[in-house]
Amino acid sequence: MKQAREIGPAPRFNDLERYETMTMTGLTIVRTGCRTPSIEAFRKAAVAALAAILMLLIAAAPAGAASRIKDIVDFEGVRDNMLVGYGLVVGLNNSGDTLKTGHFTKQSLQAMLNRLGVKPTDTGLDSKNVAAVMVTASLPPFARQGSRMDVTVSALGDAKSLLGGTLLVTPLLGADGEVYAVAQGQLAVGGFQAGGQAETVTKGVPTSGRIASGAIIERELGFEMANKSKVKLTLRNPDFTTARRVSQAINAFLGTAAAAASDPTTIQLDVPESYRNNVINLLTDIEQLRVEPDQLARVVIDEHSGTIVMGENVRISMVAIAQGSLTIRITEAEQVSQPGPFAEVGTTTTVQRTNVAVDEGADKRLAVLQTGVSMQELVNGLNALGIGPRDMITILQAIKTAGALQAEIEVM
Repeated sequence: MKQAREIGPAPRFNDLERYETMTMTGLTIVRTGCRTPSIEAFRKAAVAALAAILMLLIAAAPAGAASRIKDIVDFEGVRDNMLVGYGLVVGLNNSGDTLKTGHFTKQSLQAMLNRLGVKPTDTGLDSKNVAAVMVTASLPPFARQGSRMDVTVSALGDAKSLLGGTLLVTPLLGADGEVYAVAQGQLAVGGFQAGGQAETVTKGVPTSGRIASGAIIERELGFEMANKSKVKLTLRNPDFTTARRVSQAINAFLGTAAAAASDPTTIQLDVPESYRNNVINLLTDIEQLRVEPDQLARVVIDEHSGTIVMGENVRISMVAIAQGSLTIRITEAEQVSQPGPFAEVGTTTTVQRTNVAVDEGADKRLAVLQTGVSMQELVNGLNALGIGPRDMITILQAIKTAGALQAEIEVM
């Protein structure tokens, strides 16, 4: 038994005479008696005790597959924003764009030098140490002016490698065309390329790199959350049951019907009076609540890699499965034939040998799957037939066509 602890001071009543303590699992309830007790005080004490018991039971219950609300929903306004920019990387070791064929690289280099007071001629621009690049970044929510973020730099022309390059000042624009950040710095490239005239070795992707904290935020997004009266929670995997469970968990915690699911994706949350002008504390409290998400019966198939992913709710109606194929394997091999030792006549020659093997799948058997079998039973049954992942994909699609697979098939 857990050690008893006192939640808070005992309620005060008029003409306080005595109090007694009742100990429960991990909880101490203080009951106070008096000559002229206050009914309102007793009511408040009872409500507080029941709320404490409810929270204790919720915490002590096994979590199972329950997830925190913060892991399955997105809060309104808490989102990233994509930024993009065009710039130049200099300092490459003869691995940049070919200026004679890369017209946009040449024009960008000329425009940059002109802004710096240098007026180069066309014949003077023959360097291989410059590359045109695209710079991308994600502006985090509530980012403030002057803070930094990472950027990704990718070659746009025919540059062979960005290793050792330095990105020049590059404005990063949002979808509205406004500049929200400025990037510059030394690139960190994970791949490399090396070789000679006969052979070249490439590891990773040398034409893409990152700059850690390479961009300074210059413009903030105007969004204030603390004073909102309503907040929307968006499920990352829309589902009616999950949306209702989230709203029920929030209402049980707040003790009022403040949350309601408006559709399979959205939960509308009215900020209670106790959290007015303090929405951050409200979201901090409810995001730690645990809810068991529901999921559709779905089978995801990737035919390119032969990957199959099935949810736990996949069920199969009674169906018989047989899988077999005719395999003919023909192997050609050359065998050297030569005369024996000390033979007076004969020449050494090669003779063709052909081996033909036929496999009719005689070891395959007909398997019967009963009604309502689970995912594990389905996999075990198919594996017992010696079926590989790629053949299993065809079988699952055939079972779905027969109407015996009670699940949705999604082919990637």
